[in-house]
Amino acid sequence: MPNFRVNYDKILEVLKGLGFPSESFLHQIRKPKLSDLGVIALTFTAEYMSIDSEHQLFWILPFDLHFLIERSVYNRRKRKLFFQIELVRKKLAEILGKGENCFIVDSMPLEICKLSRSGRSRICKETDYAQPNKGYCASQKLHYYGYKLHAVCSAKGIFQSLDISPASVHDVQYLKDIKIQLRSGLLLADKGYLSAVYQLDLFESRQIKLEVPMRENQADYKTHPFVFRKSRKRIETLFSQLCDQFMIRRNYAKSFAGFKTRILSKITTLTIIQYINNSLNRNINNLKINIA
Repeated sequence: MPNFRVNYDKILEVLKGLGFPSESFLHQIRKPKLSDLGVIALTFTAEYMSIDSEHQLFWILPFDLHFLIERSVYNRRKRKLFFQIELVRKKLAEILGKGENCFIVDSMPLEICKLSRSGRSRICKETDYAQPNKGYCASQKLHYYGYKLHAVCSAKGIFQSLDISPASVHDVQYLKDIKIQLRSGLLLADKGYLSAVYQLDLFESRQIKLEVPMRENQADYKTHPFVFRKSRKRIETLFSQLCDQFMIRRNYAKSFAGFKTRILSKITTLTIIQYINNSLNRNINNLKINIA
């Protein structure tokens, strides 16, 4: 596929421009043919082109890249590079998010298997601290088995922070992490984050003003301003793009390490496309576009 090689070279060029001191991050006795930065670029290229299966990826991989790495080795190295992929995402978010002081927080369900299989499923159960469980998504009126993706994005649509929790964890619990990750500004949320205690704590400790629409049965009910409701749609659009182009809800992983690496790779690839669009003075959130 000639387009694959062109897209790979473009993404690798962006990664090299982020100022890493070396293209190798992992300690290896023998120098691999494909550098760690090359493995990350290969992962991002596959996600950008909606190639969601490693079997499909290595079936269409150009010979000059296929010759450099074997499929099982690629899988293991990609999981080990989780923290370096997160570092790439943070670097890109820092560049794109300069001067931002308005953020949006929300969550979305990540189903790993159907509820009928949850009792006998062994997927992602190798670690005690991150085992999936049953949860409920109020916006979709959906009972599911798996995890929940918590995310904060800027008003422009740049993911600033994210986390994965078991499905049963309430949205409001993520505000504890936000207090550590954000310093100040306006934070827009839906009714799932309604809590006077957390709202006061965020403002007093980090000068973060949490804006949540009131429930109609609350005392002194006030309509949520239209500008806040309109701004909140940005993160909902990003979630829709993750589901559509990046197929984030389709899971092939068997371990939690593989699962979280897949999720992070998809979100970082989205951020790389935004970075390329920004450098070309295009709409950064137009993701279905040629990058090279």
